[in-house]
Amino acid sequence: MSQFSSLEMCAGAGGQGLGLEMAGFGHAALVEIEPPACATLRLNRPDWNVVEGDLRAFSGRPYKGIDLVAGGVPCPPFSKAGKQLGADDERDLFPEAIRLVDECRPQAVMLENVRGLLDAVFSDYRSKVESQLKKLGYVPGWRLLQASDYGVSQLRPRVVFVGIRKDLASAFEWPEPQKTEPATVGVLLHDLMKVKGWRGADRWREQANTIAPTLVGGSKKHGGPDLGPTRAKRAWAAIGVDGMGLWDEAPDRDFVGMPRLTPRMTARIQGFPDDWAFAGKKTAMYRQIGNAFPPPVAAAVARQIYTALASKKYFKVA
Repeated sequence: MSQFSSLEMCAGAGGQGLGLEMAGFGHAALVEIEPPACATLRLNRPDWNVVEGDLRAFSGRPYKGIDLVAGGVPCPPFSKAGKQLGADDERDLFPEAIRLVDECRPQAVMLENVRGLLDAVFSDYRSKVESQLKKLGYVPGWRLLQASDYGVSQLRPRVVFVGIRKDLASAFEWPEPQKTEPATVGVLLHDLMKVKGWRGADRWREQANTIAPTLVGGSKKHGGPDLGPTRAKRAWAAIGVDGMGLWDEAPDRDFVGMPRLTPRMTARIQGFPDDWAFAGKKTAMYRQIGNAFPPPVAAAVARQIYTALASKKYFKVA
């Protein structure tokens, strides 16, 4: 039984949920609207309470007193790949996140989003979020974290927001970057590339001698199972990966040319363990993987929140 419990919104395929679990948090509920992602959560953790539906219709009142409200609210409103409409984007769920915090009054809040949220154009938006949470009794903070600083073999900057209840805030510290470099793509994926005996796998490993570019999962409106826009595809090609799509299987023994990644390979690049399965067809699988919060990064932040809560010897009263 976990000492601290969480309520997660926009849970996706479980990247953040898995990170919270690694940090020691239990899961009271995980809210997610996409059926394939819900199927993935249930497939891997049948005991988790997965609530399938629109966050706007979900009430946090039954979860009042939960220890942590967490989530990866949709990134398109703030992404440089989109129009950066912010509050004018129908997918902006920050107001719903604040509503849930108000209804639940947790000890801490943890929200993840894209780097673009820290752009100057959103300074007023960030100030408004901070002001609302300060009124609810939290000390807010934003931090740009690099996934590669926490063991993820990928160039993936993510913005993480943490709000800690005033009486607990002094005990929270942001996680320190790891001192060791993550594995290169070649080292990380060599065994998966070689699973069907591909004779070029060793040579490919030497070429893929850096960490991966940012995985782009696409959205329901845009994107299929490929590795992103033209610039991203060029970056993948530089390390010997064809970014025009994904393969179902590793290259055959006599394959010649640049291989494509499989969904399992992209999941490993994202920091998922190999035993974490994904439901749905290839496009749905890759969308879940590419849009996920890397579990090791989520775990690094969640452990710091856990430590802050535990340091105050806060125990939930039944």
